[in-house]
Amino acid sequence: MGVATAKLFSSHGASVLIVDIDESAGSATVDAIVSAGGEASMLVADVALESDCKSIVEAAIERYGKLDILMNSVGIGGHGATPDVTEETWNRVLDVDLKSMVFISKYAIPEMVKNGGGSIINVSSVDGIRAAMTKNIPYAAAKGGMIAVTRAMAVHHGRENIRVNCIAPGMLYTSMTEHWVDTTRDLRRKIAPLGTEGRAEDIAMAATFLASDESRWITGVLLPVDAGLMAAGPQSLINNILDDFEYV
Repeated sequence: MGVATAKLFSSHGASVLIVDIDESAGSATVDAIVSAGGEASMLVADVALESDCKSIVEAAIERYGKLDILMNSVGIGGHGATPDVTEETWNRVLDVDLKSMVFISKYAIPEMVKNGGGSIINVSSVDGIRAAMTKNIPYAAAKGGMIAVTRAMAVHHGRENIRVNCIAPGMLYTSMTEHWVDTTRDLRRKIAPLGTEGRAEDIAMAATFLASDESRWITGVLLPVDAGLMAAGPQSLINNILDDFEYV
């Protein structure tokens, strides 16, 4: 999702700072953007550290002069029901997925204020809204926390012309799920009303809208990009999964 969004932002004229803990992965994205005629650079950082969050914002200002858009698109999974959760997993998932959003925003917001405003886009998950297909208490807690913090930030900084919105991706096929077998992918596709599998580009297009002036009057919004999954109730799954199901 981050790669797809960075490329689309660039195609609309944004100068993009790519942040990744994996230098080779981040550099590949930069190369793709530059090859397409865009402007991008790379910074290696661990977003779980406040010092690195501060460095990210400083690098953006140093390289590009200002900061208009912040997209918090980072996430690691954290599996297990409550009795299975370890302190180590809990802390790492909350630090990477939730703490990073707060502390990068901590340093980004003052810079946006200097520039007259900005747009912050947080990438949560439908798992932060309802229980998931898998048992993932740390991940659900982090992604649910992102939704709550998004709304609070939107209220706190609205008068500073900073819009804060949240995207909740549904059953996408991305690097986090590419190891799943075809039968699982087929089930994930079937349970959503549209019956199609999402792509990273679907999130990128939603993020580009929220970053643009076209969404100037939208803030504090949770936008599920999920093929209609969050609109569906459990009873609707029967019709979606069983193609030959008939009421009797």
